[in-house]
Amino acid sequence: MNAPRTINEYLDQLRSALRGADPALVQDALYDAEEHLRAELAEQPGRDEAAMLDHVVGSYGAPDEVADIYRDQEIRIQRAIRPPPPPPRHSVLGRFFGVAADPHTYGALFYLLLSLVTGIFYFTWAVTGLSLSAGLSILIIGIPFFLLFLGSVRGLSLLEGRIVETMLGVRMPRRPPYPSQQGQPLLKRIGAMFTDGRTWGTLFYMLLMLPLGIIYFTIAVTLLSVSLAFIGSPFVKAFGLNVINMDVDGFSYYGPGWAGTIALCFVGIVLLFATLHLVRGIGRLHGQVAKHLLVPSSAA
Repeated sequence: MNAPRTINEYLDQLRSALRGADPALVQDALYDAEEHLRAELAEQPGRDEAAMLDHVVGSYGAPDEVADIYRDQEIRIQRAIRPPPPPPRHSVLGRFFGVAADPHTYGALFYLLLSLVTGIFYFTWAVTGLSLSAGLSILIIGIPFFLLFLGSVRGLSLLEGRIVETMLGVRMPRRPPYPSQQGQPLLKRIGAMFTDGRTWGTLFYMLLMLPLGIIYFTIAVTLLSVSLAFIGSPFVKAFGLNVINMDVDGFSYYGPGWAGTIALCFVGIVLLFATLHLVRGIGRLHGQVAKHLLVPSSAA
């Protein structure tokens, strides 16, 4: 591999060396590398990029060396931050009830409950920003306002990425995309922001989060409430209360008896663990949706 003569060549070689790695890891590595190289260039205003790179490669590392370092660090970091996996269970019952020992189950459950709040916020922010941008487009402040709005959207995508990684265990970027248009004319950089698929993918994700948040919250609360109500039915009956009271058009039903109440409790237990499986599955699926929309595939 030829020695890079410009910062963009260095970044292109680093991207090639990281081919096949997680796109989120690639985005972080590119951002860190460009930030470091441009800081070195700013500290040496009399030196061109080629001379600076010759000097920096010896300390920061060649692109392939930096790629190896990031891969090794990623393995160590993931081992350190990920909770230990639950012990393998070979029986059907073990796998069914073992979902309660998986930390990702509770992270996904909390995410589903939180998604209603985040969904309302993201949707409101996106709709308000787009509406104000369209309304101000006839004024001179319209374009600057829209650019600030797009910058806030990118910031929110990083925040959502941290939430998704923490609760759903899906690797997300910890740095913004590296500014490959730095040093280019302002109009060209603005045009690149408009044509960047990640900008519109993030906006679509923010709009999508409202219906998804309503669905996720409704599923989690409804199934948990029903299953816990069934499980608690023996305690209700133990206090002399009827588990079910029905009086419709002269038809009255007060029950069930103890046998039916115990059966209802077992149904609640099965429903509870089935709900945990569903919640964990939804969490995994949503993690992939978030990664597809918030992380540019072109980073890899």
